[in-house]
Amino acid sequence: MLSFESDYIEGAHEKILQRLVETNREQLSGYGADHYCESAKTKIREACCCPQAQIFFLTGGTQTNMLVIHTMLKPYEGVVAAETGHVSLHEAGAIEAHGHKVIQLPQVQGKLCADDLRKYLEQFMQDENHEHMVYPGLVYISHPTEYGTLYSKAELEALSGICREYQIPLYMDGARLGYALVSPGTDVTLPVIADLCDVFYIGGTKVGALCGEAVVFTKNNMPPCFLTMVKQQGALLAKGRLLGIQFDTLFTDDLYVRISRHAIEMALLLKKGFRQKGCTFYLDSPTNQQFIILENAEAERLKEHVVLSFWEKTDETHAVYRFATSWATQKEDVEALLELF
Repeated sequence: MLSFESDYIEGAHEKILQRLVETNREQLSGYGADHYCESAKTKIREACCCPQAQIFFLTGGTQTNMLVIHTMLKPYEGVVAAETGHVSLHEAGAIEAHGHKVIQLPQVQGKLCADDLRKYLEQFMQDENHEHMVYPGLVYISHPTEYGTLYSKAELEALSGICREYQIPLYMDGARLGYALVSPGTDVTLPVIADLCDVFYIGGTKVGALCGEAVVFTKNNMPPCFLTMVKQQGALLAKGRLLGIQFDTLFTDDLYVRISRHAIEMALLLKKGFRQKGCTFYLDSPTNQQFIILENAEAERLKEHVVLSFWEKTDETHAVYRFATSWATQKEDVEALLELF
């Protein structure tokens, strides 16, 4: 059975497993106060060209989004996101469960547009009743988006400029950030992100790690007592070394970049094959997530041989399905999948 269901269906890159075994008997302080965590932080700061960055390791994406948003917002504030944003749809109300409204704005191919953001903020401030409303306290985007699309540097500059004008932090969800950084034609780099965003995270779970996300506060703006609030929410890992060792490995010898590039190479091979087979694309994604429209009967036939991810219905007889490659995808599996069409 083939699987293109997601990009975290395998365990971890072999170099990470090797490092975990090699360091297994070392006696290290807990809660991230070990030299591997410090080494990983140093390497991330260098990769971001952001020496002042404050970095904290957490275990998963939903946990990270909830904690960053919860700790950065005041009780009367909400987070602005595209209506298709991950926090809007696929996190089981984690943000709302902690008392903060997700303020949804329109999306264009998964992206939040600067014009829509400005229009909303202007209307909010001009509303004579805005003191009775949830204040916009943070702007959330993801890169790549839920549809595998990417922001350009110009788009990020526009969003960042509006956020700074209104003194609202810009937060980037980077669960699949590795795949965005190496996609063809992108002009967005880690230093660009560190410059334009107030906080973002570097995803490990979907990019070669067993688990783990590296939160980067770029403006010396980590919320006070962040560790304490992380622990209060039950999210502080006692064996913080497990995360530090993984990110230290990912940011050694460009491993994060190299394995991300492999996923993109496999995605482009898959995309080329889909085109040759005459498949209908839902949109043009340059990343490791490819979305095609399948007739219902065709999808059921494919499911006998491959695990794929339903995305959304387009009509009564067709639906969008996602095919995701990863750092571990084999060329032979891509070829075998294409033979099924």
